Amino acid sequence: MRKKLIIVLILILLFSITGCSKKEEKENDNKQINEVTNQMKIIINNEKYNIELEQNETVKELLSILPIELTMNELNGNEKYAYLDTSLSKDSIVPERINRGDVMLYGDNCLVLFYESFDTTYSYTKIGHINDLPNLGKDSITVKIDKE
Repeated sequence: MRKKLIIVLILILLFSITGCSKKEEKENDNKQINEVTNQMKIIINNEKYNIELEQNETVKELLSILPIELTMNELNGNEKYAYLDTSLSKDSIVPERINRGDVMLYGDNCLVLFYESFDTTYSYTKIGHINDLPNLGKDSITVKIDKE
């Protein structure tokens, strides 16, 4: 009887140790999900640029669907846009001023890349910013976006 009790106690101890390590692994996974990387890369016309990312739920969701390749269409001589196959969380604001290199989400599935600065009254969710982004011309462009 005593041997059975010792075996049961050992099994309980083993299960509790295993449970703790699994709990720690899950907590570490959650920390990694919650810690959004600072950058992602975008390739435009065979040139690589880094997007300095905002820290928000939209960015986390965008990172989860990467890599993607998009054809971005021209609009208004200042931006390129493409609709994503997936809707993302949004936390829209009216930024009043858009700056060259801003990457934003319009609505919940329209990714916009601005290559000219201007004032706006439209609402966007901030994704990030590309430094030194050139004028992207009047044609549609194909971009590849991936984690850094």
